[in-house]
Amino acid sequence: MKTDYVNFWGRTRWWWALFIVGVLLVIAGFVYWMYPVMGYVVVSMLFGWMLILTGAVQLCVSASIKRPKGWGWWLVGGVLNIFVGFMLVRNVVLTELILPYFFAIVFFFWGLNAIIGAIMARGYRFWWLNLINGVLLLIISYFFIESGFLQDAIMVSVLTAVAFIYWGFSLMIVANDMRPDDN
Repeated sequence: MKTDYVNFWGRTRWWWALFIVGVLLVIAGFVYWMYPVMGYVVVSMLFGWMLILTGAVQLCVSASIKRPKGWGWWLVGGVLNIFVGFMLVRNVVLTELILPYFFAIVFFFWGLNAIIGAIMARGYRFWWLNLINGVLLLIISYFFIESGFLQDAIMVSVLTAVAFIYWGFSLMIVANDMRPDDN
């Protein structure tokens, strides 16, 4: 078995910003878990601003002089995150209606990215962890679609808290993976 290391996203000096976004998502997930009464409004505002921040970081990474491997994914993800982030922050009524579907699309996108990264790294050490991450993100996406159809607020609240925590840890792992070597 090969022991070489393949990084799907590339390496960048902006890794720390993505790590901070992951930490903030984990904190937001635990806060929402403890206080579910705060509802959709606060969650959509928090998530909207987190998406705007994440999108800005993704655009900085994709527009840097030393574009990392996979910079096109960063560009598309950055534009989508900023656009949807501003939609969530701007209109609360629209947010309450589309929040479960929006989360489903976001987690589907990230799950698909993780699965593609795993397929590209197949044959390398620990490639299967990225595959498991992608499958779990697709499962979370499916549950959000189901909760949206059912308009089950409790399920959306629990899924949102779990998704924030899971996504935050995933971003922290990806950020650590993107840290450039000191050599």
